[in-house]
Amino acid sequence: MLLVDDILFAPINGIIWIAKKIDDMSEKELSDTEKIKEKLMELQLLYELDEITEEEYNQKEKELLEYLKGTE
Repeated sequence: MLLVDDILFAPINGIIWIAKKIDDMSEKELSDTEKIKEKLMELQLLYELDEITEEEYNQKEKELLEYLKGTE
């Protein structure tokens, strides 16, 4: 009976495994401080090139710094 169960649940187990891998990767990306620092640098460049306003810059910088502070 265990062999039949393994065969029947193999697709479900595969989907669960893939979902866990995706979750792990997304969590790693979100908590990666280097990526946040890169986003801060990109934001500064956009501001210096007048592609965003000072208000937008300050708001996004504040969000990124708060997130960076929470991950450390």
